[in-house]
Amino acid sequence: MTQTRSVAATRVAEPAQRLLASLLVLVTALGLAGMARGEETIIKSHGYSFYGDLTYPADFDHFAYVNPEAPKGGEISFAALGTFDSMNPYAVKGRAGRLATMMYESLLTESADTYDEGYGLLAESVEYDEGKNWVIFHMRPEAKFSDGTPVTAHDVKFSHELLLEQGLPSYRAGVSKRMKSVEVIDDHTIKFTFVEGISRRSLIDQVGGVPVWSKKWYEETGARLDESRLETSPGSGPYMIESVNVNRRIVYKRNPDYWGWKLPINKGRFNFDRIRVEYFGDDTVAFEAFKAGDYTFRVESDSKKWASNYNFPKITDGQVIRTELPDGTPPTATGIVFNLRRDVMKDKRLREAVALAYNFEWTNESLQYGLFKQRTSFSENTPIMATGAPEGAELDFLKSLGDLVPPEMLTEPARMPHTSSPERLSDRRNLRSAMKLLDEAGWPVGSDGKRRNAKGELLKLNFLFDKSNEGTLSGVMENFVANLEAMGITATLEKVDSAQYTLRERENDYDLIFDFYRPFLGTGTGLAQMYGTPADGGDSLFNPAGLASPLIDRIIDASLQATSVEEERATLMALDRALRHEFIMIPVWYKPNYWVAYYDQYEHPDPLPPFDLGYLDFWWFDQAKAEALRAAGALR
Repeated sequence: MTQTRSVAATRVAEPAQRLLASLLVLVTALGLAGMARGEETIIKSHGYSFYGDLTYPADFDHFAYVNPEAPKGGEISFAALGTFDSMNPYAVKGRAGRLATMMYESLLTESADTYDEGYGLLAESVEYDEGKNWVIFHMRPEAKFSDGTPVTAHDVKFSHELLLEQGLPSYRAGVSKRMKSVEVIDDHTIKFTFVEGISRRSLIDQVGGVPVWSKKWYEETGARLDESRLETSPGSGPYMIESVNVNRRIVYKRNPDYWGWKLPINKGRFNFDRIRVEYFGDDTVAFEAFKAGDYTFRVESDSKKWASNYNFPKITDGQVIRTELPDGTPPTATGIVFNLRRDVMKDKRLREAVALAYNFEWTNESLQYGLFKQRTSFSENTPIMATGAPEGAELDFLKSLGDLVPPEMLTEPARMPHTSSPERLSDRRNLRSAMKLLDEAGWPVGSDGKRRNAKGELLKLNFLFDKSNEGTLSGVMENFVANLEAMGITATLEKVDSAQYTLRERENDYDLIFDFYRPFLGTGTGLAQMYGTPADGGDSLFNPAGLASPLIDRIIDASLQATSVEEERATLMALDRALRHEFIMIPVWYKPNYWVAYYDQYEHPDPLPPFDLGYLDFWWFDQAKAEALRAAGALR
């Protein structure tokens, strides 16, 4: 299930929310068995993938990237910025604490070295017809919640219906129209039947990925999924809450009675006894706390800090490790997002003019120490990134969409960001181009240097910004706004606290916002939730631009109907091209590696899997190193 968005320049996805990505390559099929039931082919397996291939066989011992002998114990801690007032991440109201989903499991789970494959977690096997009209999950009878009660098919059905009744509106709208029925066959067997005449994509994997909650707890407490609350239902996962101190700290502890420790999918994972989240008002304070030893693991996103501030004594003494680790996921599609719901933002000429105020080259050299690359695509550095003019299968597909496709999309190269001079913040060539575009859009400049329309109304733009992101990011955006003002635009960078930011973001109360879209490597109904027009005429929390494009909708629909990897790749390449043509955001920067610093008491597999840093998942604690750090006074 998709979670509420959070804003960061580059933020590592948490295990329950991570985005798995890989090359669109099929692997050797292992562990699947088909058998005929009359004329119908029934597939039984230990997991599920849409094309029927799984990397790991039914009798696999552990995921290839873990250390199955990793010791259990110790603590890992990291910082979170801003505030929280809830431990319910499934509600629109409130700001949920970090890792608030980690107590809950689903029928299927993912690995960090494969794409679009699910392996049995609460379910020991999955059974479905070849046409994917229905699926039956056979659950593990030993599974139980942290309060000792069993996890049953009744809990699965309850959780599914609770999401449809009280979940996020965009989720309800997307899932309810695809589900025909949910049937509990017995305490540990559940069947989902899907609506006829729709794509078979994101059906089995969607229901297999729904978090499972305790029906008993919800019925006894009367709690609702759509309410902000600190109380949590018992989960079935390896961690449970130890303590919550609002706006200060959250501590999770490993459940010694966790039912699934011996499962192959869990070997070498969930190794820390405690996971501690320390909250700070801004990153400057958080960084000083890291140096002091108040928390022990830091994923850095601020280029200035990474380039110049990691020279304190604990680094030089070897007590803190500073390193770059490879990141195989496509970079998050981060940037300055236009709110297309606002009339002023509907004119593409105005958006293009505003974009010219962003100078990546000067920003990267002057403020970011030349450490970043400019992002161009929603699937950067992947086989489905659109490059050049369309050709082959992609061109044929775009032509099949008829008049929905602008003629220039068929002949011109995919849209690329503008270039700027690295020598000065204000690129005069770009400034002149922006001025001309604004004039053409009906916003001429007056004698006072301000731009107004024919009604005499000022061209005002409000840029909403979370002030917990102070630092280099704030400086970059201040310079961007300064360039807007030089164009005659009345622009305001409104810095608000995290609680206000979350509320304003959800109410779409902004003209510009520094936000992100999730990149994609495969198709699924989540694409419609992020990039598509809401079916109910409402809005999606995962679409900050408010994009509503018939072309994008058609491309997503076509991708869901793809029957081969090649066909799917062509539609997704077209989607990347079309999204860039729609121009919903100003792309900023990305880095190919994780910037990581941590106290020298942790170990990790080498090599790491391509699609997750996994420091809360498959890293482990070295007791002897930890004792040496404490003896030296490096940790508090």
